[in-house]
Amino acid sequence: MNPYGTRLVRRATPLALAACVALTVTACSSDSKTTTTAGGVKLVKAGRLTTCTHLPYAPFQSEKNGKVVGFDVAMIDLVAKDLGIKQQIIDKAFETIKTGADLNAGVCDVAAAGMTITDERKQSLDFSVPYFDADQALLARKGVDAKTLADIKSKKLKMGSQSSTTGEDAAHAKGLDPQSFESSDAELNGLRTGQADVIIQDYPVVQTWLKDPANASKFELVGVVKTGEQYGFAVKKGGNPKLLAAIDKAIGDAKKDGTYKKLYEKWIGPMPEGAAAK
Repeated sequence: MNPYGTRLVRRATPLALAACVALTVTACSSDSKTTTTAGGVKLVKAGRLTTCTHLPYAPFQSEKNGKVVGFDVAMIDLVAKDLGIKQQIIDKAFETIKTGADLNAGVCDVAAAGMTITDERKQSLDFSVPYFDADQALLARKGVDAKTLADIKSKKLKMGSQSSTTGEDAAHAKGLDPQSFESSDAELNGLRTGQADVIIQDYPVVQTWLKDPANASKFELVGVVKTGEQYGFAVKKGGNPKLLAAIDKAIGDAKKDGTYKKLYEKWIGPMPEGAAAK
């Protein structure tokens, strides 16, 4: 599942973070000193590529048997392999990932969290070339009659979304005020418990949920919101151009040699025609 030995580090407790702020960076941990590889790539921890992500977000990243696996994980493993090091994953809130706060604080080298490239996020992050095309999906309890965001609004249905995501932004843009859930799992649970009649989430995530017979028996995909989104990996704004170049190279090489297609089909499903050419 994970040939390069990816490990998960849980997010720090507020007390630990407070203690770290009170001390100098080097006093908190000797690992926090920036190091460089032979190729000049800056790393926050020697000998490892530290990745910030937000769990769970299958099929891009989720924990299984004590390891974090998924499409994003496998793609960043390729980068780590090219650099001759291993990847280590830290679970963080999506809000601090998308704003660049974690990268600026030296928590991680790269952000890989099924993150859509947007103009707003570009102000705080340097993005790789796009590595995945995505749209939004509407998942509803069976029997709920809604195929579009307009239907949800006109019928005054209860809607849920994941906080700080482009799906939530799409709902707001249509005049909806969905209940905001901190994680994708919490959002799905909101649908299970009746807090929402329908939820909006990235299409591949909904596809993965519906592979579970327990979910497929209760919920159905009722509509797709075409947003033309593209995911990118991100590094600190202006802070790690050589790592960004290494990420872009790994994505390009994987698309050329067939590795991208194999990983796509393993984690996502059948790859659309021409996806590897983008």
